[in-house]
Amino acid sequence: MNRADILIAGAGPSGLVLALWLARRGISFRLIDKARGPGEGSRALAVHARTLEFYRQLGFADRVVEEGIKVTRLGLRANGKQISDAVLSNFGKGQSPFPFVLAYPQDEHERLLLEELSKLGHEVEWETELTGVTQTEERVYATLTAPHGEERTEAHFLCGCDGAHSAVRHAIKADFPGGTYEQIFYVADTHVRGRSPDHKLQIGVTAQDFCIILPVRQTGSVRLIGIVPSSHEEEEEISFEDVAPSVKRNTGFDVEKVNWFSTYKVHHRVAETFRQGRAFLLGDAAHIHSPAGGQGMNTGIGDAVNLAWKLADVLQGRAAAQILDTYESERIGFARLLVKSTDRIFTFMASRSSFGAFWRSGLLPRALPVLLRIPFMQGFLFRLVSQIGIEYRESALSNGKAGGVQAGDRLPWLGTQDNFAPLSSLAWQVHVYGRAGAPLEEACKKLKLPLHVFAPPKGTGLRKDAAYLIRPDGHMALALPDQSAGRLSDYVSRWGIEGTS
Repeated sequence: MNRADILIAGAGPSGLVLALWLARRGISFRLIDKARGPGEGSRALAVHARTLEFYRQLGFADRVVEEGIKVTRLGLRANGKQISDAVLSNFGKGQSPFPFVLAYPQDEHERLLLEELSKLGHEVEWETELTGVTQTEERVYATLTAPHGEERTEAHFLCGCDGAHSAVRHAIKADFPGGTYEQIFYVADTHVRGRSPDHKLQIGVTAQDFCIILPVRQTGSVRLIGIVPSSHEEEEEISFEDVAPSVKRNTGFDVEKVNWFSTYKVHHRVAETFRQGRAFLLGDAAHIHSPAGGQGMNTGIGDAVNLAWKLADVLQGRAAAQILDTYESERIGFARLLVKSTDRIFTFMASRSSFGAFWRSGLLPRALPVLLRIPFMQGFLFRLVSQIGIEYRESALSNGKAGGVQAGDRLPWLGTQDNFAPLSSLAWQVHVYGRAGAPLEEACKKLKLPLHVFAPPKGTGLRKDAAYLIRPDGHMALALPDQSAGRLSDYVSRWGIEGTS
């Protein structure tokens, strides 16, 4: 019987990032997927700042940025007229090393992740399907069906990254409550006559419907997303020609070539649990929601990072097993909040009611241009969309407050000193912004926790001379305004944390 520390079902972005983090930490795993190979469609497109920060920890963020397209402008067209054109090139300046939204189609994205995984000596087992699961207190046993036949395998843990129809979720009998929007949506990758790849996100709205236009690839193709006209919703097969008048009305563009077109129903669901015993759910297997804000894939990648370092620490004896309990508590709350918020936004955008028509063609064109001219609103919008505002303050892992930040928050970024650089170790560490006292230095040395000292920052909320214990994912676990070596030692002891220096 084949054995590995972890069995990962599903080689989409969540499964691949989970595998990459585990590979960097030296954890053995099997990564399987029932598909014949990586996806061909561009599907998810937006890569947000928090995801790029994780990729920087893994060492390939610059490559992703180079291959993608920075969205530098946001245009709004309402009722056939161009209303506004706002600059977004650095709307998150000072908040992240990546103060922008990146457009990067999922098929190219997955191929890059596969190449990075291959560099580390790992490959996906394609055409391999999970068909059975049993658990004991010590192991997970799985039945796999592959071209060569059926086999049994075992692992310490099973991770379900296998999408909305997750075999892992069905195996652990986790309910998947939620609903489905009544409208049918379309998505198309196209070339538009006379349009250069201007790196602009454009929203076109009328009382009847809307269309979102995004740059897709360096070749100049653009993504179109909108609602299928009600007159065509009942048809068995819907073609691009059926939505072309709506596209023309909302964008003013003439589409000269359609590379890829699909229609779909949008669901919003969150699994009742993200864990049962030694099995975990991540990404679309755990939550699906509207495409508002391009949050889905980025949230799944966040799940993967959150779980990966905890699994690695437990398997390598660097943390107590109870740390795994914090995966669900930290991620399920955010998933539920995200589904609720994107559902509200998407309902307004897609509604065919009289209020929906007023919101699209009346309220939105008046409000959005005004809001985007306010610097504070640009910063707020970036923090909301980029996922850098995700915090785990209520987590059992979070303890203390120092200055304007508290445990559970993402570590604020200091552009001039680059306090994110040490995070590439993927390990626990202590940061001090000011001067580290001798007792703290001695405690860090004894606990094998790397200590990084930076000059006192301004305007970040970090308190001068305070000490912060940083988790491997860049969130603050412990905030010590007085550099208490005793509290640091107690925290490390409670969670069984073993340093690496």
